[in-house]
Amino acid sequence: GEGLWKTATRFHGYRQDIIDERAGVAGTHVIIEESGAPTLLVLRLKVVNELITEIETITTRSRTEGVIFNLDGLKAPSRGMQFVPDLKQLENREEAVRIASLYPAGLKAGSFVTVDVPYTPVAYRIENGNNMAGPGCTFAAGCENIKTQNIAPGRTTLTQRLIAVDERMGIVWYRLSWERGTNQRLVVWEAFKVYDGHLHAVEAFMKLDPADLGSGWEQ
Repeated sequence: GEGLWKTATRFHGYRQDIIDERAGVAGTHVIIEESGAPTLLVLRLKVVNELITEIETITTRSRTEGVIFNLDGLKAPSRGMQFVPDLKQLENREEAVRIASLYPAGLKAGSFVTVDVPYTPVAYRIENGNNMAGPGCTFAAGCENIKTQNIAPGRTTLTQRLIAVDERMGIVWYRLSWERGTNQRLVVWEAFKVYDGHLHAVEAFMKLDPADLGSGWEQ
């Protein structure tokens, strides 16, 4: 009866579910309202023998907490992530993970070109509702092309944890984090849309956490 059970009042627009039947993981990126105020919520459930055995939640309530907080970009789920590929378009689980894992490899290298992430020409990235790369991006010069855009130098402190693979929808879900400034880590829950041998879209909810907080699930 405490926490979000007490403060959440309703859903609000955007919701992207991720279901990994093989691993027994169900998750979502969703906007809820807490006493009328919007909150970005990441939720992960682990299910074993029809019982919930793990619950993980992350909330971002403001730009101060999330660096970016653009609710206008989160009025509804995107067509890119909602697209259901034909079975023949889908990669097997291992190949989908390999393709998605090139993204954090590119962040570490400081270049998506160096690791040759197989983006489509119209691939995009949205972070906390803001278009950060791909067609229509105005965030920075050159961001219209996600593969060649300038990204920060290699994130040597980056850690990654594979959360789930939605094999029917072609979505690979990772939790990434790296140091940002002094005594902080940026924690980013990234959903990657993978099919036809390419990475089509990246959509993320993210939050700043104290550097020493950890996720609690490292083991």
